[in-house]
Amino acid sequence: MDLPDPYLPGAISLFEQLDKKLLVVLRDGRKLIGYLRSIDQFANLILEDVVERTFVEKYFCETGQGFMLIRGENVELAGEIDDSIPTGLTQVSPEEFRRIEDEYLAKNPPKFLKRQAEKTEEHEA
Repeated sequence: MDLPDPYLPGAISLFEQLDKKLLVVLRDGRKLIGYLRSIDQFANLILEDVVERTFVEKYFCETGQGFMLIRGENVELAGEIDDSIPTGLTQVSPEEFRRIEDEYLAKNPPKFLKRQAEKTEEHEA
C-alpha cells in the first residue's frame, strides 16, 4: 500500500478525497454515497448529490438525499467508491424494494420479534 508523503493519519487524511465519490457508513447503519465537498477538524463531512443505499439480499435501492452535513461523531467508515467495479447486486425501484423487503422479513423475522412472539405464547399457555 502506497502512503502519501507526508502521511497524515485521522480525519485530515480525508482531504485527499475531496471532490471524489465516497461511501459513508453511519453509526446507525445507514449507508450514504455522495461527493465529498468539505471536511473540518472534527471530521464533519459535507456531501453533495447524496443517495442513501439500502440492501436486502442481492438487491439494493437508492433514495436521493441531496446535500448533507454529517457530524463526524456519526461516521463509522468513509472511503472512496468505484462504480466501475461490478458488485453482483441488482438495483430496484423503491416499490419493488419494499415488496422484496416484506417477503424477506416474512421469511426471516428479526430476532427480537421472535422473542416477543415466544413470550406471548408462554403467557397464553
